[in-house]
Amino acid sequence: MHIYLAEKGIEIPFEEVDIMKRANRTPEFMSRVNVTGGIPVLELDDGSHIAESIAICRYFETQNPEPPLFGSGAREQARVEMWTRRIELNLMMPVGMVWVHGSPLTKAVMKKQIPEMAEQNRDVVEGYYKFLDRHLENHEYLAGQPFSIADIVALCTIDFAAKLNHLPHSTEQKHLDRWYQSVSGRPSAKA
Repeated sequence: MHIYLAEKGIEIPFEEVDIMKRANRTPEFMSRVNVTGGIPVLELDDGSHIAESIAICRYFETQNPEPPLFGSGAREQARVEMWTRRIELNLMMPVGMVWVHGSPLTKAVMKKQIPEMAEQNRDVVEGYYKFLDRHLENHEYLAGQPFSIADIVALCTIDFAAKLNHLPHSTEQKHLDRWYQSVSGRPSAKA
């Protein structure tokens, strides 16, 4: 979400929530802020809340339509949505399964980790990196042109996979690596 806000030039106050101390899982947080205990959460001026990163970004998109990070016109918006969903379902989900079933950090909150599930999903992630490499051979950004929320979601997912799951993409995947270097080099990503 930080990258999205920086791309838009939007500044909002942030309040840190200590997830390691499960501050987002307290009964007070879950009853007052977000019933699922997830973060991030945007608190509006009237005290109501919007949860989930993409929903929050869509809220800001309607308030600040330029530059259009969810696409312009029906066709471009559909392509951005298509690629955002592909990343969420085909990359973020298996990265999450590696995290849940393979990380020592999640072991404390999981009743039973299934190491085979982590390994199986590592293979899925590596396969999807190959798919993205082939796609990006003919595209500057995931949804074509211009840079969009789909690229932001993919960058954050790939960074999470690399840093917390020890599952980086290969620099031999030259098209994916070119895209990665380009989007991670943007001022919004560096901030």
